[in-house]
Amino acid sequence: MPRPISASISRAAFAHNLATVRRHLAAAAATAGNAPPRIWSVIKANAYGHGIERAVAGFSESDGLAMLDLNEAVRCREAGWVGPILLLEGFFQPADLDLVSRYHLTVSIHCDEQLRMLEAARFSRPVDVFVKLNSGMNRLGFKGGYFLAAHRRLSALQQSGVVGSVGSMTHFATADGPEGIADQATRFRAAVSGLEGPLSLCNSAATLRFPEYAADWVRPGVALYGASPFNDQTAEQFGLRPVMTLRSELIGTQTLDAGEAVGYGHRYRAERGTRIGVVACGYADGYPRHAPTGTPIVVGGVRTQTIGRVSMDMLAVDLSNVPDAVVGTPVVLWGEGGPSVDEVAQAADTIGYELLCALAPRVPVHGVD
Repeated sequence: MPRPISASISRAAFAHNLATVRRHLAAAAATAGNAPPRIWSVIKANAYGHGIERAVAGFSESDGLAMLDLNEAVRCREAGWVGPILLLEGFFQPADLDLVSRYHLTVSIHCDEQLRMLEAARFSRPVDVFVKLNSGMNRLGFKGGYFLAAHRRLSALQQSGVVGSVGSMTHFATADGPEGIADQATRFRAAVSGLEGPLSLCNSAATLRFPEYAADWVRPGVALYGASPFNDQTAEQFGLRPVMTLRSELIGTQTLDAGEAVGYGHRYRAERGTRIGVVACGYADGYPRHAPTGTPIVVGGVRTQTIGRVSMDMLAVDLSNVPDAVVGTPVVLWGEGGPSVDEVAQAADTIGYELLCALAPRVPVHGVD
């Protein structure tokens, strides 16, 4: 019998979350008297650990897909996706442009080197692009006058048939915090004033918290997987459902006498007689090693907590309020029927994105719904 740990991926939750985000945007657009924006569903990093092919199926009603990796873009096409695909970091060398053209990909242009590669390229059909403005994130993108110069060069390539549509995009650095996006949005609006072409703003945080800033396209990521980009608002408060559920079982139980400890380093020592369970899940499965005693977990439908240090293959849980738990009792580490991935992440002083992306290859994954 295989080790009793697995992750399930809900296609229905994919579709539910996309529809929920779309309704949220539509309501804001209706209030402003605007057309609702289109949605790039971001499926980078193997769809945040959920699987490219599963995401293609789950986001079948999306307007477009966005990612970083050329190979993942090819997998989307091979999985049957015929809509737009945006490469968020564009391309990296001239040879990449053959795949960009063959698979009809849209690319982000964020540096002069990419412009020069495009200017030297010849395509069988024009390639659509988005020019990236560095509005304050200070990672990728053109600043100020360089952004306008890049637009002019791409407009020339548009006239010569190398480039199709020329859009503009930026990325918000503080949409999840008190600073908000007003400053960056103002810079972006000023930079694109008078320019033609579609505009792409808003990651998950900006899409959920500032939908009034949405333009032609938004690019939500983690929200579509049922996790929250915020520390002070849960995914459930936005009507989102977890797509991934990580489950296991108890593979052992022990009773600690007062003063006895459990696990490496004896990080947890019982103050009184305590029954504990051992779960078949550890950091080699993608569970955070630094998750402390007190991290929420559900055993046999009852919410309890982890105790002691997380090992490579096992972790311990407090069974004080789960008296009927035995070997084989089901455990939900995060997802449907358990704590949210964000709760686990907050306990471990990280973010839900990291936990979803870190699911280990050895964990069997299956689709549901």
